[in-house]
Amino acid sequence: MPAVKVGAHREVQLPDVVTKRLRIREGAKLEVLVSGDGIFLIPSKRIPKGQRYFYTEEWQAKEREADESIARGEVTGPFSNAVAAIRALRTAKA
Repeated sequence: MPAVKVGAHREVQLPDVVTKRLRIREGAKLEVLVSGDGIFLIPSKRIPKGQRYFYTEEWQAKEREADESIARGEVTGPFSNAVAAIRALRTAKA
């Protein structure tokens, strides 16, 4: 991933490889979303309004929690059908 530098007036110049891949042109509007210690610059037209929740700090914290649980092996399944999944949920430790 190419690095960028913040200029004297807080401007950031996006690398050519990024603007070409995402087809970002001069004057394009980007959404700025902050999550944890990260910044997402998302072309406004690329992310449906109903999916913007994914980039919120609250959602990203839950994503990290789920990833950590998976890494520790705290998962069950796969299940062959819904009945088996429900049975496993009912007998799981609370």
